[in-house]
Amino acid sequence: MIQTIDTPKIRYAVVGVGQISQQAFMPGMARATNSVLSALVTGDPQKARKLAARYGIPAYHYDDLPELLRSGDIDAVYLATPNALHRRYGVPVLEAGLHLLLEKPMATSVADCEALIEAQRRGGGRLMVAYRLHCEPGTVELISRCRNGDFGHLMAFSSTFGQNIAEANHRGHGGYWSGPVPDMGTYPLNAVRNLFAREPVEVHATGSRTPGRHFDFDDTVSVILRFAEGRLAHFLVSYACAPVENLTLVGDRGSVMATPCYTFGPTIGITYTTTIDGRQETRRHDPVEQFGGEIFYFSDCILHGHDPEPDGDEGLRDVRVLAAIERALQTGQPQKLDPIPPARVALPDQIMTFAPVREPEVNEMIGIVPQSA
Repeated sequence: MIQTIDTPKIRYAVVGVGQISQQAFMPGMARATNSVLSALVTGDPQKARKLAARYGIPAYHYDDLPELLRSGDIDAVYLATPNALHRRYGVPVLEAGLHLLLEKPMATSVADCEALIEAQRRGGGRLMVAYRLHCEPGTVELISRCRNGDFGHLMAFSSTFGQNIAEANHRGHGGYWSGPVPDMGTYPLNAVRNLFAREPVEVHATGSRTPGRHFDFDDTVSVILRFAEGRLAHFLVSYACAPVENLTLVGDRGSVMATPCYTFGPTIGITYTTTIDGRQETRRHDPVEQFGGEIFYFSDCILHGHDPEPDGDEGLRDVRVLAAIERALQTGQPQKLDPIPPARVALPDQIMTFAPVREPEVNEMIGIVPQSA
């Protein structure tokens, strides 16, 4: 799509300017030519002053968010607060009739997800959960190949996703809903749901706490998901290990091994190797600007009146499983899930291939506690 100076642009406010906003979203905006950064909202005066000067935009305090929503100066909000605050700040945005790009997980309960969806219905804006990989070429290609039956009947999925999280970061002391399952487990969970095109019907989970670490949750968790038609999935996530990310998918005709498969950055391109009927092939996708791509896609949906694919329903489907995993950890018992129809799928026309932007170094970001230890 060719953009000109006269093309309408969606005006965004960033609510919550922690590491993900400063490292990825705000720089990535430069690639989304149908979008513009127009305001930011933070409770930190230092962030407000310095980031407002850096980007040449006004800064608001959280207490002044209602004023911003009424101002007519923005069309959409990118919400990247801690997970437990998504409903508090997301519902007013949607009730005001504005559009919301909401970081994952969507919320910390099914009830909160439903409240956000109902607020969208009342307000009439668009709601997209920020599954950036739904616009990433390697991920969407792999989902499409599963839909096309390249690997035959899909039988099993396994994944490991871990990193060494700094305990001083806000993720280190926010309970289960700030821990590795909602934060990192959302990636393999969303991947397997889309690759299988099915929803899990039962959840098993067990966790452990690493000696010498002081998180207030299980920092390493193993999850088993049972699907209909005999499909099984397993993933392990950790806040206390060396960086690792991979997934394996097995069908009765072929298999897939992918790494990297979840992360982003100027040098990270999703790569996977298939073995089909005994023939092996590796596909290495070039790095793309994942945040700029999802911004462009969401703004394009707004400008043309389309509902984004990773919508509130997609976010709720993950959260209902995350909530079941929490119950399984608390009780030590498997948790049943009601059968529901398959979700919408990520389609090839969602793929965005903008060149990556430069990420700021940690010392260039303002008022953050670095995520990695």
